Parts: sequence; structure tokens; C-alpha cells
Amino acid sequence: RVKEAAEKLYVDLTAQGIEVLFDDRKERPGVMFKDIELVGIPHTVVIGDRSMDNGHFEYKSRRDGEKVPVEMDNIVAHLQGLIK
Repeated sequence: RVKEAAEKLYVDLTAQGIEVLFDDRKERPGVMFKDIELVGIPHTVVIGDRSMDNGHFEYKSRRDGEKVPVEMDNIVAHLQGLIK
């Protein structure tokens, strides 16, 4: 379910012309979060079972570091508003 949601989000974002780095490696989350910081990814969307159970994805901006829940149906519009 998480992989399916991530793949759909990837397709939706790339269709809007938003460049996406889709990290689907078989690594522990801590390793992937560390790599996000090293590479300097400006916007991060974390998709997990718990957040999906609550109807949202977790968004984090590199600028302020604050984690914000964003409704699953609104994530593309949320990112478009931040990027454009």
C-alpha cells in the first residue's frame, strides 16, 4: 500500500513537471533520511503506514525542518504552491 501510494505520487508530481527523487531502496529509514540531508533535498514527503492510516503524508521542508501532515489528496497542490 505504501509503495503503491509512493509510485502514484511520483507519477502525479512528474506529470506536473516537478523533479522527483524517489528513494525506494531497501534501507532503514534513518539511512535514507541521512542521505536526504547529505544531498540537500529541499522538500521531503515521507509516506508510511501510520500516516496513511490517518489520511496524510508527512511533509518536511529543508529550510525550517518542521514536519507537517498534509492530506494525501492535497499533497500535489501543497508542493506546487511551495515550488512555483
